[in-house]
Amino acid sequence: MKVKSIGQKILHFPVTKILIGIIVVAGIYGVSQYFLSELLKLISMTKELNHLIVGVISAILAIVFYIFLYKFYEKRRITEFSKKGIIKNLTTGIILGVILQSLTILVIYLKGGYSVLSINPILFIIPPLTMAFSSAIFEEILFRGIIFRIIEEKLGSYIGLIISALIFGALHLANPNSSISTGIGLAIQAGLLLAAAYIYSRNLWFPIAIHFAWNFTQSAIFGANVSGNAVSKTLITSKIQGAEWFTGGQFGPEGSIQATLFCLIATIILLILSHRKGNIINPYWNKTTNR
Repeated sequence: MKVKSIGQKILHFPVTKILIGIIVVAGIYGVSQYFLSELLKLISMTKELNHLIVGVISAILAIVFYIFLYKFYEKRRITEFSKKGIIKNLTTGIILGVILQSLTILVIYLKGGYSVLSINPILFIIPPLTMAFSSAIFEEILFRGIIFRIIEEKLGSYIGLIISALIFGALHLANPNSSISTGIGLAIQAGLLLAAAYIYSRNLWFPIAIHFAWNFTQSAIFGANVSGNAVSKTLITSKIQGAEWFTGGQFGPEGSIQATLFCLIATIILLILSHRKGNIINPYWNKTTNR
């Protein structure tokens, strides 16, 4: 067997693979957004449509560069973006995301904290659509496609779940109106749930769909803040009031206790199903019992 050189060992060390992936994907995503925005300023169109085009193209480029990078880097077929079962994964993910967010808002409504102020024109969904589409793809590539996947390969599914979830929650502490409790909530809601969705499906389409549907339903349909950020236009203008524990306060419904509980239940179910499918990966020191 050919012995790897020190340079090859460093190049294929998990932390190196993660850093290179983040630099490439985040770099192409940021650069494409900047240059496309500048280019589209030369064309007469609305700001919302401009942002939509930039968001869609940048997200697609992030997928393309991820596929080419790891196909060359890891010398493998990129199954996490396989077309096989894509319709089923997207559909199931969207339904699950909508249900989880709707249940979260339902609790607020039942406690008298949610009211509809107005129904707006259908085109008002474009800004939240742009945000939900681009952020779902970009964040899932970074957190589940790069960070979680590479950690899981070495340390196993459960350690990968914990580490990637903590990173996801910690990074969202920088968001407006964030706190330790909201960071923990997001670590569970998105960090654990979306990684569990990846383990179950072994592709990124499923967690991307859940992430998209969660954010889109929360902002475009229910008119709520998303991770501390307000969207300029939404289909429904709503008023959310009440104790922070069930409304999430200015951070949005993601900061509520019920959002965390509903997503935790979904996570546990996905992990049970993953066990039955034999999709759980053991750490490198216990590979003999792997699937």
